[in-house]
Order: sequence, then structure tokens, then C-alpha cells
Amino acid sequence: MKGKSKRQMADIPSGGFSPLDHAITQQSRGTMGMVKDAIQHGQTLLAYQPIMRSSSQTQIGYYEGLIRVLDPTGRVIPAGEFMGKIEDTETGRDIDVLALRHGLRNLKANPALRLSINMSARSIGYRPWMECLNRFLKATPELGERLILEITESSAMTVPELVIDFIQRLQPRGICFAMDHFGSGPMAIKYFKDFDFDILKIDGQFIRGVSQSPDQQTLTRALHGIAREFGMLTVAESVETAEDAAFATDIGIDCLQGYYFAAPTTQPEWLTDKNDRQRA
Repeated sequence: MKGKSKRQMADIPSGGFSPLDHAITQQSRGTMGMVKDAIQHGQTLLAYQPIMRSSSQTQIGYYEGLIRVLDPTGRVIPAGEFMGKIEDTETGRDIDVLALRHGLRNLKANPALRLSINMSARSIGYRPWMECLNRFLKATPELGERLILEITESSAMTVPELVIDFIQRLQPRGICFAMDHFGSGPMAIKYFKDFDFDILKIDGQFIRGVSQSPDQQTLTRALHGIAREFGMLTVAESVETAEDAAFATDIGIDCLQGYYFAAPTTQPEWLTDKNDRQRA
């Protein structure tokens, strides 16, 4: 290899990987091991982020429950380090089951709560996930009316016919469906009209800085217009400034979500208020 000394060549493991590549690979394997151990031992919880009504930006429409996986010291393992690697694996489906279980338990314990939970389209045919849902709804059927299931656009497009059937079967039980990260995936319009999602969440890449970008404004209006034509409620993701919140509100987007309002937290106000009442 031209330009490298014998010493440098000796430092590169066989297969052409550099020491840095090797370290990253080992770290990734370590992270995946911790994730699997955490799932096995129940070291997971939900963080909650409020989705605000744009018509009254101090009023919470509902919460999104985001799964958090903990390492052996109790610290959160960043989702970006493993989520993309496990989404289409059994480990990813197990995380979907845990997120659903956490969410349904919270809905059962808090009758005023409305909550969205993320899932992969690959979990639709996963028996433990469906058994979890059925068990809770059989015991408390009204939970379905406060549950929102979020499926990303890219995930929905991997098995569109399955998603369409899944939505049609569960909507009569009161469950709402949200298409997450709309605009970020390979959407086929021929399927869009059949999906019948209740909520469309416009991907944050169009919302961050939208007040300063005419191009993003045009795209955001177009995405919002599609949702309106199909009778969907709209949510702007990744709202980080007052100006971006004002633009989204001005064009008629229904709800706003992002760090401008609140970061995800494992101790939301409704939960800490309940704990305070119990201690009183």
C-alpha cells in the first residue's frame, strides 16, 4: 500500500481495518451485549415528551413515550448507538413489547393520560407484542381509546399491505395510529391513501429552522397539505425555537413537539404530582 510504512501496515489488523475501526466494532459489540442484557433483566423505562396543542401552546394534547434502555450502572444507553442495528431483529421486537407494556401500564394507572408508543411494522406479526396488547385490552378495553401507536414512514413502507390490514383491525378498538417522520422515507402515494393513519408527524428535518428557510416552508406546507386532504391531524416534530413554532401554527399544523417546549423526561409533571399526592 503506497504511502504507508511497514510499521503502519503492521498496526492494521487483517482484513484492512484500522485500530480505530477495530475499537469501534468492539464497542458496538459491547453496546449490543448490554442492550440484550438490559432487556433480559427488565432494565428499561419510558421517557415522556409532551405534544402541545398549537392553538394553546401551554396545553398538552398527549405524551409520547420513548423507550430507554439502561446499562448496568443505571445510565441510559443512547438509542443512536443501537436502535438502527436492531430495528429489524428479534431484539428490536422485544424492545417494542417492553415499550408497549410500559405504556399500557401507565395508561391503566393514569386515567387522564393519552400516550403514543413507537413500534416497528416488523412487530405486527410478533406474537408476544400482540399478546401483550390483547391482555391489557381484554382487562381494560377503554385503554385503546387513549393509546396511539407510532410507525415510521420507512418502516410502514417495508410491509405496506400488512400495515394497512393492522390499522383496519385495531382502529375499531379505539386505537389511533400516527405516521412518524413523514417526509423522511420512500413513501409511495398509491399506498398512502389506503393507510388511513389518524395522525401525521412531519419530520424534524423540515421543521428545524423552517422560519428562516423559504424552501423548508414550501415543503412543510406541502406535507401539511397532504395530511389535510386525507383528514389527518398534523404534528410538527423537532420544534426548537419560538419562530419555528409560530410558523407551524400559522400554517395550521395542529400540534407541536420539541425541545422548545420540553425534553423527554422519566419524571413528567403528571407522574411527580401523583407521587406527591401519594406521599401526602
